Amino acid sequence: MKKSKTIKTTVWDAAEYLETDEDIEEYLKAVFETGDTQLMITAIGDVARAKGMTKIASQMNCGRESLYKSLSKPANKSQALK
Repeated sequence: MKKSKTIKTTVWDAAEYLETDEDIEEYLKAVFETGDTQLMITAIGDVARAKGMTKIASQMNCGRESLYKSLSKPANKSQALK
């Protein structure tokens, strides 16, 4: 009987890799080329987290919680943007 190998995985977070404005520009350009609205929202959230949610919320004159809610994934497909 063969032993199965255990593979350890980690969560990949795009926000951790968006270090410069050029990184952010290339990331958003690639995402927007897909035309996938939900992916665009997720990418904007990644950028906001990379820049700092509190800072972005302040610049937008909204609360951090509101920004998180705006950028969160819808609970079901009927709530997704089309």
